[in-house]
Amino acid sequence: MSATAAYGHVGAGTAALQALAQQAQGLGDGDKMIINMGPSHPATHGTVKFILTLDGETVDDIDIHIGYLHRGFEKMCEQGTWQQVLPYTDRLNYVSPLCNNVGYVMAVEKLMGVQITPRCSYIRMLASEISRMTDHLTALAAGALELGGFTPFLYGVEARELLYPLVEELSGARLTASYTRIGGLLADLPEDYESHVLKALDKMLTLMDKMDKLLTKNRIFYDRMIGTGQLSQADAIAYGVTGLMLRSTGVDWDLRKHQPYLHYNELDFDVILGHQGDNYDRYLCRFEEMHQCNKMVRQIFKQMPSGPVNVNDWRTVLPPKSAVYNSIEGMIAHFKLIIDGHQVPPGEAYAAVEGGNGEVGFYIVSQGNGRPYKVHVRAPCFYAMGVLKKLVVGGMLADIVPTFDTLNMIGGEVDR
Repeated sequence: MSATAAYGHVGAGTAALQALAQQAQGLGDGDKMIINMGPSHPATHGTVKFILTLDGETVDDIDIHIGYLHRGFEKMCEQGTWQQVLPYTDRLNYVSPLCNNVGYVMAVEKLMGVQITPRCSYIRMLASEISRMTDHLTALAAGALELGGFTPFLYGVEARELLYPLVEELSGARLTASYTRIGGLLADLPEDYESHVLKALDKMLTLMDKMDKLLTKNRIFYDRMIGTGQLSQADAIAYGVTGLMLRSTGVDWDLRKHQPYLHYNELDFDVILGHQGDNYDRYLCRFEEMHQCNKMVRQIFKQMPSGPVNVNDWRTVLPPKSAVYNSIEGMIAHFKLIIDGHQVPPGEAYAAVEGGNGEVGFYIVSQGNGRPYKVHVRAPCFYAMGVLKKLVVGGMLADIVPTFDTLNMIGGEVDR
């Protein structure tokens, strides 16, 4: 359903309906109309509301209300131990939570001076890239659906559903994974995990090829996307936009390549760039980044070393159950970590990863005890929402939906 049909906006019906609407508000020809758009899913992603000032079908002004999908993430982090913060990071971007998991524990490990094992580093990269693909597939499928493409939506969701079981194999949960641990991981890879992943990726590529044939050169889809929601390089940089939105303007910036963390510097992949930063460029960049993720996952399996996934230090990682049940040292170490939490040295640290929508950064402050004094998240969707007004004002009412969709706003990340 189109946005005009969903909300009954001016211009959605005949000229007679428009005249009636103007008459009801005492408007004459050339007068502007103020209306509400949303909150409604999927067009405004559930919680967001736009107060629009329309000049006919043209957006003259927009007041963006980010809604109430807020839980006080940063304040809640002060109430638990350092490890108990981890499930909250899942809820920031619940479409690619594993990227958030990795970013947070990297910040804590940086402040603690913990060096993770090589195998742990590779598995974190693997989990992040699988999670990134689920994020991109969600955005691509939803974008097609909101412009009337129900068949490519089904292909995209089917592809995503091939990946969620892989996340569940790793962590035991499809969405809120909480897979990482300070100093390591919940567990090593399951048995035959590589074969499961490669089989899913092969099927995913087939489904993506079908989406490509239905969308990329589709005249209707192309005309709705090209030249709409255009973002300049200068505005992208000035507003702090990162990730795919920034790269769609032609700015060559990807943390995995330009500020490499884990072992990304050992992987061969391309940074995908756009040219004019419009909706079509963002669609193409997201589509091609899927192929780069697939390329990286296959390299990770080939290069991944054997060995432990957790550091050998019971002050950082919980001891095995056999030690907890059969030794006083193991029992005390378990008790201290659970009750008192990790004893993080006083100071502050910042660590960032390339998330599904851009730079996900965690700034943490410790007073030298088992609970955070401060955890601040630099969420990419918050910055994308800041630039949205520049993308839609002066454009058509109907173009708000594809523009908002290519931003891929995740409500949990705008928590303030």
